[in-house]
Amino acid sequence: MKALVYHGRGDIRCETVPDPKIEDGRDAIIKVTACAICGSDLHLMGGFVPEMKAGDVLGHECMGEVVEVGRANKRLKVGDRVVIPFCLACGECRMCKMELYSCCERSNRNGKEQAKALGYGVAGALGYSHLTGGYSGGQAEFVRIPFADFGAFIVPEGYSDEQVLFLSDIFPTGYMAAENCDIKKGQTVAVWGCGPVGLFAIMSAFVLGAGRVIAIDSIKERMTLARKLGAEVIDFTDGSVLDQILALTKGEGPDAVIDAVGMESTGSETTMQRLASAVQSTVSASDRPYALNDAILSCRPGGVVSVPGVYIGSAVPTAMGAFMNKGLSMRTGQTHVHKYMDRLMRLIEEGKVDPTVIISHRTADLGDGPDLYKTFRDKDDGCVKVVLFPHGTSAGATEMRREARQKQSV
Repeated sequence: MKALVYHGRGDIRCETVPDPKIEDGRDAIIKVTACAICGSDLHLMGGFVPEMKAGDVLGHECMGEVVEVGRANKRLKVGDRVVIPFCLACGECRMCKMELYSCCERSNRNGKEQAKALGYGVAGALGYSHLTGGYSGGQAEFVRIPFADFGAFIVPEGYSDEQVLFLSDIFPTGYMAAENCDIKKGQTVAVWGCGPVGLFAIMSAFVLGAGRVIAIDSIKERMTLARKLGAEVIDFTDGSVLDQILALTKGEGPDAVIDAVGMESTGSETTMQRLASAVQSTVSASDRPYALNDAILSCRPGGVVSVPGVYIGSAVPTAMGAFMNKGLSMRTGQTHVHKYMDRLMRLIEEGKVDPTVIISHRTADLGDGPDLYKTFRDKDDGCVKVVLFPHGTSAGATEMRREARQKQSV
């Protein structure tokens, strides 16, 4: 089968790899009808995540049709259409029983190694580092799904792949980020980053009762989308974000803030960053907490800092003095996707959220994947979100190619 394969920093290839096989009775094999490139995939491409190996099949946002099930899998049947949560959960361990599915105690087959860095192992993940299990991912024609009898979400009739694909990760991630803000009706929420997770956080904050959402970014297409979703937008290149937020809120500041950027944030170096140079020589320098520090400094006293953005090492320096002295609370973590599937499907069914609005690029050819990784990384061509259809042409992909041909003929 064809798949998108990691071969080192900046080197993603479309290659032929062995077809997946059932390895456990709870497994399922799915024919991938749609998959996506995520910002977290860019962390892999950039070489920021340890224990990636040449030949690893990428992709943790995927869905498709069940073509084979293991003997112990009594819930799924061949032909079922399913969306797959990126985090793998057994549904039976202590963490799963508390609905902390991204902390599953059983799904990460390399959990003991991961515990050396985290103190405890957490859930395995599709298409990610060997520290999260080394499972082959879903940017492929077929993929094996461990614990599919618990995790695979059966899609109701009548919904397109584009409408439900993002239930695999970024919609629940944005929603959990907003839920973690403990929003009271009419409150103000500020969101750093108008990428896919940030956009879903904006939508979710309004669904959960926010009166105002302030979005911070610098990419024109993303800021335009945020405005269409109802957010007030700040360009962080226009000067101090804190000053701009104080001006918008008459000095009160947001009740909660969301760092939807994570370790690869950009910004101007502050005195605190410069003073940390000696510390950075001994810890991971891959995490750049510009957005996190901006969020902490901008949040009103007693507010909430929600962090769906991914960090790998030590995010140094962090504005801990501001965090502590203002009495802030922080909530973060990989998303407990399984917990939100039914709830978010209802929002789609009721028309309260349209996940398709963030899609900018579509292709029915996995061979386009390596170039689209670069387009997404570089934010070229107005790229916000890439969706791939490994087994055929979607209406959206056909339209995209038609428009491209028209541009070439002009």
